Amino acid sequence: MASERSVRVRAAVRTMPPGYFAMVMATGILSIGMNLIGVAGLSYALLVVCAGAYLALLVLTAWRFVAFRPDFLDDLHDPNRGFQFFTFVAGTNVLAARLAVEGWFLAATVLLGVSGVAWVVLGYAVPWLAVLGRTARPVLGSANGTWFIWVVASQSVAVVAAALEPVAGDARALLAVLAVLSWSVGIFLYGAAGMFVSLRLMLYALRPEDLDPPYWVSMGACAITVLAGARIVEMADAPMVSATRGLVGGISVMFWAFATWLIPVLIAVGIWRHFKRHVPLRYQATLWSIAFPVGMYAVAGIYLGQADTLPLVGQIGTVTLWAALVVWLLVFTAMARQPIRAGRIRRDARRHENAVR
Repeated sequence: MASERSVRVRAAVRTMPPGYFAMVMATGILSIGMNLIGVAGLSYALLVVCAGAYLALLVLTAWRFVAFRPDFLDDLHDPNRGFQFFTFVAGTNVLAARLAVEGWFLAATVLLGVSGVAWVVLGYAVPWLAVLGRTARPVLGSANGTWFIWVVASQSVAVVAAALEPVAGDARALLAVLAVLSWSVGIFLYGAAGMFVSLRLMLYALRPEDLDPPYWVSMGACAITVLAGARIVEMADAPMVSATRGLVGGISVMFWAFATWLIPVLIAVGIWRHFKRHVPLRYQATLWSIAFPVGMYAVAGIYLGQADTLPLVGQIGTVTLWAALVVWLLVFTAMARQPIRAGRIRRDARRHENAVR
């Protein structure tokens, strides 16, 4: 029995999706949101879950890299999975932003350093390994919702840089440059990812299975662009911030409007996929790609309402935050039920084998 369990654990680690850090992203952004509206107890509980999940996933990812390196590298070369590695950058920064709220600025700074290095390395490695360096053409048919995670990673750097700027002392100007730079890069990446994914949807055959949960990241990428922009608008005067504050504020409102427009579209796609075309709705790691965008939309609305004095936007964000909590609970419950469901399937299989004998 122990040997069988060990085999199952190793198989789970070997096949673990690189995008599992989306769980950290979803949990951390909910914790930030609950802190914003004054629900401190729930915010702390979510912070504990977020930090625990982050540490566990770090260990599992390191184990996978050491013990199953070919599978790890295959994911880096896969345009369908390679961009999921950016969830590590975004998850690290969401946790850093939450720690900064508590005043743990040293820990947040260390995490920003880790995520910044990973953002630069992955920002050059993943597009080359998964897309540009492939000999098979065309690659456009592999464009999918996970490509927007690159945008989320870029904007998450801007969020943490802006959060740490007030306490950075002599490094304030540097963090201001980093915040505006990564926010601007994220804007251009959103345009590129949106173009590639749109062309894939129009030019290639599309099955209901292809419209999977990561397409919600297209909305989440808009929302975190709004959040990053709102944080930049709130930053103290610095040459880079002063030169772009008006532009950043205006573009942030436009991205909030587009994120709002995308939500009914994504809900309609989900209804068509699961109820019209009968694609089974079962747990998969990519479901966290729904929980995070909804939570991020809520927090972005709350921040934008404060930064640009838009109370209606803030109220919409507060209402959406509770909806995001419901989504998070549903996904977390489905994840927790997986081992129970798998064990039941194995027991039924053994009973069937015994009956046949």
